[in-house]
Amino acid sequence: MDYISIVLFAVIVICLAIFFHYVPLLLWFSATVSGVRISLLQLFLMRIRNVPPKVIVQALIEAHKAGLTQVRRDDLEAHYLAGGHVYNVVHALVSANKANINLTFQMATAIDLAGRDVFEAVQMSVNPKVIDTPPVTAVAKNGIQLIAKARVTVRANIRQLVGGAGEETVLARVGEGIVSSIGSAESHESVLENPDSISKVVLAKGLDAGTAFEILSIDIADIDVGKNIGAALQMDQANADKNIAQAKAEERRAMAVALEQEMKAKAQEARARVIEAEAEVPKAMAEAFRNGNLGIMDYARYQNLQADTTMRQSIAKPTESAPKK
Repeated sequence: MDYISIVLFAVIVICLAIFFHYVPLLLWFSATVSGVRISLLQLFLMRIRNVPPKVIVQALIEAHKAGLTQVRRDDLEAHYLAGGHVYNVVHALVSANKANINLTFQMATAIDLAGRDVFEAVQMSVNPKVIDTPPVTAVAKNGIQLIAKARVTVRANIRQLVGGAGEETVLARVGEGIVSSIGSAESHESVLENPDSISKVVLAKGLDAGTAFEILSIDIADIDVGKNIGAALQMDQANADKNIAQAKAEERRAMAVALEQEMKAKAQEARARVIEAEAEVPKAMAEAFRNGNLGIMDYARYQNLQADTTMRQSIAKPTESAPKK
C-alpha cells in the first residue's frame, strides 16, 4: 500500500509539473495584476510554439508600465521567432519614449535584426560618444610634415542605423578631411596657430552622410611637427639628377673612346693601304723599264726627288733637347 501511494504521489507531482510548465499560472497572475491582458490559452500556445512565455510577458509588462501601446504580443513573438532580442527592443523603445526620440516598433526590430544593438544606439543618441582617431600624417605646402590626432563626437542616427556605415567609415573620412585641410595650408605654422581651422573645414564637408552617426564636433587634440618632407624630396631629386648626369657623361665618354678607337683603326687601315701602294711602286717601275716607258734619266730624277723629300722631312722634325747634366 505504501509503495502504491508513493507511485501515485510521484505521478501526481509529475502531472502537476507538466501542467504548470505548459500552463504558467504564476506568470499569468503576474501579468494580470500588472494590467496586461493575456489568457492561459495564449500562454499554453506559446509553449507549443517554442516561445518562452516569461520573455514575452515581462516585455509586455515593461511596455505597459511605460505607456507603450504599440507593442503587441504577436509582434513580440514574431520578433523572437525571427531571432531577435526582445528585451533589447523593449528597453530601447522605453528609453526612446522617455527621451522624446521618434522610434517605432518596426524600426527598432529592423535595427535589431540587422545586427546592431538598438538599446545601445538609443543610449548613444542621448549620450553622444567620443571617438579618438589614430595619428593622421599630412604635409603642408611648405613641405613640413604634421601629425594630428582628433576627437570626434558622434551620436547615433536612428534612421540610418539600417544600412548606414559604421565607425571605421567615419574615422576614415575624418582622416581624409584632416589630410586635405593640412595639405591645402600654405605653411605648417598657420596650421599650428589655428588648429580649429581643420575642424571647420572637415565639418563643412558633411562627412556623416550615409553613416549610422551624426557628427557633432571634431576637435584637434594634438598636433606634432614631423619631418621636412619637402627638403628630403629635393635632396632625392638632386641625387637622382646627379646620377642621371653622371650616367650621361659616362655615356659620352664611352662614345668618345669608341670614336677614337674607330679613327685609329681607320688610320691604321689607311697606313696599311699606303704601304701596300708603296710596295707596288718598284714593281710598276720595273714594268715601265721593261716596256720602255721609263728611262734612266727619269729614274734619276725620281731618286733625287725622293732624297729631297726625305731631307725636308728630317729638317721639319723637332730636334731633341740635350739631357741636363
